[in-house]
Amino acid sequence: MATTRAALTDHDIRMLVKGATPDERALAAHKLCRTIDRAEMDDAQRALAADILRVMAADAAELVRRAMAVTLRNSPTLPSDVANRLARDVESVALPVISFSPVFSDHDLAEIIRLGGPVRQLAVAKRPKLSSRIGALLVEQGDEAVVAAVCANDNARLTDLALQKALDRFAKSEQVLTAVAYRSVLPLSVTERLIDMVGDQLRDHILTHHALSAERVLELIVGAKERATLDLVDQAGRTADARSFVAHLNSVERLTPSLLLRALAHGHMTFFEWGVAELAGVPHHRTWLMIHDAGPLGLKAICERAGLPPRLFPALRAGVDAFHDLEYDGGPGDRERFQEHMIQRFLTSSTTVSREDADYLLDRVDRLADQVQAAVG
Repeated sequence: MATTRAALTDHDIRMLVKGATPDERALAAHKLCRTIDRAEMDDAQRALAADILRVMAADAAELVRRAMAVTLRNSPTLPSDVANRLARDVESVALPVISFSPVFSDHDLAEIIRLGGPVRQLAVAKRPKLSSRIGALLVEQGDEAVVAAVCANDNARLTDLALQKALDRFAKSEQVLTAVAYRSVLPLSVTERLIDMVGDQLRDHILTHHALSAERVLELIVGAKERATLDLVDQAGRTADARSFVAHLNSVERLTPSLLLRALAHGHMTFFEWGVAELAGVPHHRTWLMIHDAGPLGLKAICERAGLPPRLFPALRAGVDAFHDLEYDGGPGDRERFQEHMIQRFLTSSTTVSREDADYLLDRVDRLADQVQAAVG
């Protein structure tokens, strides 16, 4: 083993075995481990290196064993039996290896979960890669912190069944529910169950980042006030197609003229177009042409066909015109500027809309409330 012995000097090896203090032996252990990790070795050399590592793992000084564990925590050269011995050591030695070592098999990790207790389970849960088998074991056996950690680990493969088990065990845990909600990918069945278990902030995140069926989105808003409905439309527009959504709203008589007016006041032109098309029974492309017709007749004709009250037409006209006047691209402050501009257009073009209908236009533009109320008398 000439190459390895040239790197692993006799002095280093003697210092590892007979060093007078733990500090001296720990320094020798660190140097030897770095050399072993980087050296190109044949089978005989690897066997000798493994024996040297076993000597380190048996050292009475925790400092020596920790030096070894930290230095080789990411190394594939660490023998499996040595890694498992270190995993059963005190936490300062065990945790670096449990958290990162690539030499553990699923069987090894399952034994650590079964025997290791919450601290070691938590280290397993945060590993850079976990199979579905180990993910399921952690969900079944871990405490709240462990289950939250594995659910928050996007590199842990978790099946639909495992995620459902996490929700079963910790249905009241904000920590676990948040971890599940913030996974990059969720099965539809988990998303649709989770939506009923979380508060408004997490619900908004789920609606924005995970797919929900149009039917499920509809269930969330049936029975709610129109203001709350539109708040959800604002989110649902990014995760569900508008055509299906408005069709379901219409099927349960929730696609009302006032909802369409409020949608337009918030700049939801796509939702407004599909809503009018649904009520009018006219294909979307034809509805789009009529709504955005530069002449005076197209919008009025399609609104009449949709059965929208004539008293709303001046406000709808103001909203469409405001949409055309502004460069509305979704940038910062666009929606607020659009709402203000729409109401200003309404103020200068109409005094015939009732107070009730004008109130739809006031949402999120409170500073214009006095002006609008005076205009509608």
